[in-house]
Amino acid sequence: MSLSTSDRSLVELVIRRLNVMRRLSSEARASLEYALLEGLERAGASEDLISEGDPVDSVRVVLSGWLCRYKTLEDGRRQIVNFIFPGESCDAHAFLLPVMDHSIATMTPVVYAEIKRARFESLTMSDRSLAEAFWCETLVNNAIQREWAINLGRRTALERVAHLFCEIFERLRPVGMVDGNSCVMPVTQMDLADATGLSVVHLNRTVQELRATGLIVLRDRTLTINDLDALKDAALFSPNYLQLYRPD
Repeated sequence: MSLSTSDRSLVELVIRRLNVMRRLSSEARASLEYALLEGLERAGASEDLISEGDPVDSVRVVLSGWLCRYKTLEDGRRQIVNFIFPGESCDAHAFLLPVMDHSIATMTPVVYAEIKRARFESLTMSDRSLAEAFWCETLVNNAIQREWAINLGRRTALERVAHLFCEIFERLRPVGMVDGNSCVMPVTQMDLADATGLSVVHLNRTVQELRATGLIVLRDRTLTINDLDALKDAALFSPNYLQLYRPD
């Protein structure tokens, strides 16, 4: 297969992210790279890749762009329950259940790979390091959901928003999407409000409070954290649940 430089750089994000979970063998890297490039797809912003109730027969792995998992109440109210970033999969083992229990939507234009169930199972069965990496990713996603539950149930508005900013920054770091103390922030205030369980007015007021303290700058779709340690203290944030670093 002839690969462009841009194709290789996109696939490398996935390899880099999974390698944080488990050190991948060279064979696993090669097999995964081929499967990702074979299933390359693109989608525009504000599109549902899959909706609640849909059957699942493949694994979607994000190569570029931002997505969100969400649920909607009958009256139209939406709760974002997680973000999905480049290098991450959209529920690697969701096909084990008959239908999706939530929806996944693009927040920006995205490039992703769709790997059919049989192909994915063949990949993971043939290489233990790859299988363990995807299972570790699933476990980390569960840990993220627990933190988001604490956000909604116990943290103050300022702690919620600060915690979300810290998490985004730390999740983007392993895939090289942090530039010094800055990272892209291509989401709207409505998205942030739906992710933190706040009204847009309350969310805006909270962001302004973080700005006023000098902890962050949020401008031109870029988040700059002036003092990451201070922001973590304000958020009561510990990155341990993200499992970003292996003991070795």
